[in-house]
Amino acid sequence: MPFYHTLGSIPRKRHIVHPKPDGGVYQEQLMGNFGFTGPAALLYHIHPPTAVLRDEHLRSWVYEEEAHPMLRMRHLRTAPLHAAGSPVMDRVPLMFNNDCAILYSKPTVNDDFFYRNGMQDEYIYVAKGEGVLETQFGDLPFSKDDQLIIPQSILHRYRFTSDEVELLILESSSYLRTPRRYRNEYGQIIEGAPFSERDFHAPTELKTHDEKGEFEIRVRQRGGLTRFILDHHPLDVVGWDGFYFPWKFNFNDFEPITGTIHQPPPIHQILQSDGFVVCNFAPRPFDFHPEAIPAPYFHSNVMSDEVLFYCSDEFMSRKGIEWGSMTLHPDGIPHGPHPGRYEGSIGVEHTDEKAVMIDTFRPLKVAKPAHDIEDKHYWKSWVE
Repeated sequence: MPFYHTLGSIPRKRHIVHPKPDGGVYQEQLMGNFGFTGPAALLYHIHPPTAVLRDEHLRSWVYEEEAHPMLRMRHLRTAPLHAAGSPVMDRVPLMFNNDCAILYSKPTVNDDFFYRNGMQDEYIYVAKGEGVLETQFGDLPFSKDDQLIIPQSILHRYRFTSDEVELLILESSSYLRTPRRYRNEYGQIIEGAPFSERDFHAPTELKTHDEKGEFEIRVRQRGGLTRFILDHHPLDVVGWDGFYFPWKFNFNDFEPITGTIHQPPPIHQILQSDGFVVCNFAPRPFDFHPEAIPAPYFHSNVMSDEVLFYCSDEFMSRKGIEWGSMTLHPDGIPHGPHPGRYEGSIGVEHTDEKAVMIDTFRPLKVAKPAHDIEDKHYWKSWVE
């Protein structure tokens, strides 16, 4: 994150004594990526975070590709997916490559364990529902249209406060950050960007637990899931500061960039990684040149696969989609508006569309569970 944040009690300087009121000292922990050179935070624990009573390998964690990979336009409908289980253990993989995985979850329970993804950053779009993300950095409340960013290895647990919850989940093998072109050399978001630091929200309430007992943590790392039993409640942090923490950005706080003629998808970007970008297509005025064609032109995005998750029933260039639809337009095939959408957009002044777009720089594999929710005829929907 390009800004500093702190909560709770911390000492005057780093790496000096932080005394407990009743004697002893709090345990300092550095958490950050890229060794000691990347974004980091310092946390102060009541108990050593290494006090593990026992561990156990639970299972491998790999995604399986469809049996007969096929290069074609794909349309998945998330509506038929059954609501079931844990937001961590029962995610449904839909697409993946070495850089990322795209999953969907309709959880029905609050986990009784804490989770740490030791392999990837996570982006979560809250399509439905509300609740609180419990973390060692404090509580981060969320509701519909919030986009949660959980950096790698941050311990967390969901606490849902609504009966119906749907989550679009993106696992990233590299650090998720704001686009470089929207930051100056000092890391601050520049004027003219479609968002600012005021739109980013960090945890605001730190709840410290000083409890001994047995507490379960599940850690994903090295292609598997391991259970650790800690001898104390893991949310025992009394204070922290730094640049590495979970945060959120609401979809509706995105400020669209428009022009006299059609603007390309990078203007909708909110995040970048080493292997893909994330964009928000938000309601906005259309192009205002008297001869403008607002619908996108046909395009071949060489070295890029395009995934769209539709957060509304309408999208200017697409027909036959519904809320919760997901399309994949892969590299190697030109794509663009459905018949009638190109000409039909002329003279239209505004769109209410909402969609999250993920553009990967390497081909995506379609996971086996995607077959059960695929519209098998979508690839020929460009023929009138």
